[in-house]
Amino acid sequence: MFLLIFRVMSAPCPSPKERGESPVVEEFGEISRVYINDRQYFDNVPTIAWNFYIGGYQPAQKWLKDRKGRKLNFEEVLHYRKIIVVLTLTNDIMKEIDKIINI
Repeated sequence: MFLLIFRVMSAPCPSPKERGESPVVEEFGEISRVYINDRQYFDNVPTIAWNFYIGGYQPAQKWLKDRKGRKLNFEEVLHYRKIIVVLTLTNDIMKEIDKIINI
């Protein structure tokens, strides 16, 4: 558990940038830019985190859609950044497990 917390806290996070109402994604290979309105966006969002499914949901997309029309406060921005990091690390862990199982 400590190792996972350390990995979350030390992993690079997507940064909110200026630009500007619903999430729009520009993909640049493995990295995406997620626009939350006309002037603001999260930069360096791993595409794998944006498209990641858990139980039929895409948490990175759903979290933003549930807040459509609201201004995100500082704590919400930090929380979203953590969601992206955790989804990315979850994908990495799943790949490691798959390697072990397929040996």
